[in-house]
Amino acid sequence: MSFGLPSVKVKAEHDANLCKPINEGSFGVPDPMIAGLTSTRHKLAVAHPLQVSEKNYYLNEEKMNMAMLRNIQGLHAPLKLSMEKKFSSKVGRLPFLSSSNFQSEVLTGRYLDIGFEDILNVPELCEVAGQPHAVVERSLGIL
Repeated sequence: MSFGLPSVKVKAEHDANLCKPINEGSFGVPDPMIAGLTSTRHKLAVAHPLQVSEKNYYLNEEKMNMAMLRNIQGLHAPLKLSMEKKFSSKVGRLPFLSSSNFQSEVLTGRYLDIGFEDILNVPELCEVAGQPHAVVERSLGIL
């Protein structure tokens, strides 16, 4: 009897589109002022077999929690929670300003976890900052 819950076992998943073509600038290399210095590393290949599993960890956990919530409280509870998450993700900021996403983290329960990204991925310590005009033009599709 599974109650419609997703499997807890880790499945090996490899995306077919891991080696996407890199958007190149006018000289045949990616433009770091628009795309950023580290934007091409994620498009090349998978560094470790567990990388895909770890990347989808929160998504799998959320699916399992929503399925359990639906079985326990009914359909209204996951619908209400997913609507609140959707509205919290639409908080408007300019594309070059960082956001803490605190409301979204409270709704998912991630604000209680201290992870790698909380200590070493602080936006104030980031050495690479894009040009605000180029970042906004890129998000609007002008550039």
